[in-house]
Amino acid sequence: MRSTLCFLIAVLFCAPLSAQEPAKPAQKAIVEKIDLQDGDTLVFLGDSITHQCLYTQFVEDYFYTRYPKLRLHFHNAGVGGDRAKNALDRFDEDVAAFKPKYVTILLGMNDGAYRDFDAATFNTYQADMSTVLEKIAALGATAVPMTPTMFDSRAKVLRNDVVEPRNTYYNGVLALYGGWLREQALARGLGFVDMYSPLNNLTLQQRKQNANWTMIADGVHPEASGQLVMALAVLDDMVAKSSVGSILVQERRGKMAATARNGKVSEFDAGESIRFTHLANALPWVLSPNVAQGFALTNAAHRHSSERLTMRHLKPGKYEVKIDGQPIGQWTDTQLAAGVALESNDKTPQYQQALKVALLNKDRNDTAYHPIRDQWAQLKGRRRDIEKLTAANDPQLDAKKAEFEQWKNGMMEKVAALRAKAKEFEDQIYAANQPKPHTYEIALVK
Repeated sequence: MRSTLCFLIAVLFCAPLSAQEPAKPAQKAIVEKIDLQDGDTLVFLGDSITHQCLYTQFVEDYFYTRYPKLRLHFHNAGVGGDRAKNALDRFDEDVAAFKPKYVTILLGMNDGAYRDFDAATFNTYQADMSTVLEKIAALGATAVPMTPTMFDSRAKVLRNDVVEPRNTYYNGVLALYGGWLREQALARGLGFVDMYSPLNNLTLQQRKQNANWTMIADGVHPEASGQLVMALAVLDDMVAKSSVGSILVQERRGKMAATARNGKVSEFDAGESIRFTHLANALPWVLSPNVAQGFALTNAAHRHSSERLTMRHLKPGKYEVKIDGQPIGQWTDTQLAAGVALESNDKTPQYQQALKVALLNKDRNDTAYHPIRDQWAQLKGRRRDIEKLTAANDPQLDAKKAEFEQWKNGMMEKVAALRAKAKEFEDQIYAANQPKPHTYEIALVK
């Protein structure tokens, strides 16, 4: 008996660990960056906040100006009021048809139903969102889920909206949805963008000075400044850090010379004034004027569009800098030695060129893409009507379905025409965003 017991103990302690502990599943590495190459397409899938065509437009502007040699394609697939289930209804036509490399997903604001946390509602969101992620994976594309944005309860009160319990808790419900989405990104090895924290953090910071400050006046839809914060979240979390470039002029081996990062300097001459030609590889990230306040508030240009001119070993004094014969500013030798920022200087020709790109893209979104999204919103409403008629066994159902199909054919023709218009704008953008050589002259002010 004793020998048997000893044998059993020996077997127990000598058994391989794999027999005692099941092997843990391998963890997938999360996708760190959106890596777009020539010809690639990025789709923005979402609800009304994407339908606004703002944060998407600002991200597009960044890629147009930072990577002008790449022909990239962007498709806004936002529809007002959408939940994950609605996104699935149009997935094949509105997402898969564009053969995307990446699909960002901004859903959840409507999925929570603007109510206290409800397990059944959340389970529906989980199931439908999981299906969205699986369908994107089946395309061979990379999903980049993004947390729901901020629900600004104070803004709702300031608008004298009906005071509802949700004004005190719905922002917290969205945080839970975003937390689950983060875990999905980690488990599935996806990209991930935190939209929620930057909006909430900036709002808290500003309300320390002004208790009524908001960038989401209706409590749900961020305005231009808030949409810029969202675009910055995409860049911060999913786009490789880079600068527009820099020029350094300094004495080397007894004479002045110039070097450039992300660009090329030629025709350098250091006579009475310093002159050279510079050809950059990129343009500064400039947005349309309606975003100027948000751009300054977030320090966006410095964070994602650094463009510097540095000049050392100059004689003491004040210098005027001209580009293509036009003065862009005056700085002392000390300031130039420390480096001056050009990315927000609207007197430079590269700034004006980038602004032209941004305005073209604004027109592309305002006159082509936003109307496309409006058409898709109408389609959702008409599909809902057919579903109601089907559920009610309406005797006119067949006739109504035929009418719907006729309308949808016309709708798709309108969408095709609008997409052709968007393509024309895209062609203009890629003609306007090519960097040009500029002549710099730096002279001591007499």
